[in-house]
Amino acid sequence: MEARMKSAMNPDLATAIQHLYKAIHAGGVDQRLLSLIHLRGSQINGCSPCVFASIEAARKAGETEERLHNVVAWRETPFFTDEERAALELTEAATRIQDGAPGVTDEIWDSVADQFTEEQLGAIILEIAVTNFFNRINRTIREQAGKTW
Repeated sequence: MEARMKSAMNPDLATAIQHLYKAIHAGGVDQRLLSLIHLRGSQINGCSPCVFASIEAARKAGETEERLHNVVAWRETPFFTDEERAALELTEAATRIQDGAPGVTDEIWDSVADQFTEEQLGAIILEIAVTNFFNRINRTIREQAGKTW
């Protein structure tokens, strides 16, 4: 499969994305957790370039191979903290809002709100949204795995 577009990103879009990431990183959430959020959302959406890039980012942040290999089955493993589980559950609920999925229920919200400050929650929600944004662009243009941005 070949990518549908080969041109460079619009400079204004690149600047906007940099501002989004600046806001995410200012939220006080560990980079490893942000990478796990990006990885899980990208797995759900089948976005191979984002799966690739998030694994590379997580490795650079010190994430272990064992945990990276098990994000897809996080509920069935002992490798994730309660905080990480709450963030991954929120990621799944916010990503799977199509086809009648219930989205973020009060139970999911209460669970994640017990683990994070409002500032951290804002960063996590923005990370989920940006992940879904990139997933949809990459799936539309058939971007190929193997790049990090």
